[in-house]
Amino acid sequence: MMTVPSAFARTIRELHGETGDEWLRRLPDLLADCALRWSLTILPPFEPLTYNYVAPAIREDSAEVVLKVGVPNPELLTEIEALQRFDGQGIVQLLDADPELGILLLERLKPGAPLSKLTDDEQATSIAVQVMRQLWRPAPPEHPFPTVAKWAAGLERLRRRFGGGTGPLPGEWVETAENLFGELIGSMAEPVLLHGDLHHENILSAERQPWLALDPKGVVGEPAYEVGALLRNPIPGLLAQSHPECTLARRVDQLAEELGLERARLVGWGLAQAVLSAWWNVEDHGHGWEWGIACAEVLARLR
Repeated sequence: MMTVPSAFARTIRELHGETGDEWLRRLPDLLADCALRWSLTILPPFEPLTYNYVAPAIREDSAEVVLKVGVPNPELLTEIEALQRFDGQGIVQLLDADPELGILLLERLKPGAPLSKLTDDEQATSIAVQVMRQLWRPAPPEHPFPTVAKWAAGLERLRRRFGGGTGPLPGEWVETAENLFGELIGSMAEPVLLHGDLHHENILSAERQPWLALDPKGVVGEPAYEVGALLRNPIPGLLAQSHPECTLARRVDQLAEELGLERARLVGWGLAQAVLSAWWNVEDHGHGWEWGIACAEVLARLR
């Protein structure tokens, strides 16, 4: 009988409530249906599982693939759409999908080591830049993706939830983020389709290309927005350093030079997104906001 890890089940229930509970009960049948549909031998899942059930599998033709199954939700739908539009350029290839059931069949990336395993931060940053350049493409006039403005509006939900206050988040940092989002969104360059969560754990070593991204959110905004996730990761390693501001200062300078973007905008987006990510942790889990605020404090010293 299939056993679902307790931490994974708890996360699914936190995020999706009764819908998540029902999905967990149906998960064994969903996996069995996938095995029949694509002639798969499904292996034990990658650990730790977070927001989706992700497992390696072997097709009947001996090809190694990855099966990703999640509770159907808008974010999973835009991930599928983003993978279709990126079409394997700088990112894992989507082999097939069932959006209604929240199922993705993906190319397996091997050896699959995350970018965080590189000890040379300058080299890791250059690799991330190369991936970004392959991914970015003009945003179509009509599309299903959220915009960075819509994401920034998450801070409005924070204010509503706490009656105009900021709950556990320090008010001065929320206000700083709100002001930065307003300034940066009001002066954005031409929008492109972005990955939206391009941090070190979402770039893996591969065979088809040396490094490929995975798990795109799919969001539309200016290129400078993309670096935000890279500037607050890897966690906890970044904040465990004795002088994280030195690492981030060098990283920002390198990103600005290699991408041809304004340093001030990179820092501004990074700071605002760090606060927003802190709120998302409160919204989704009720805890875990501290590291986002800590990253914002470090980035503020670079302004």
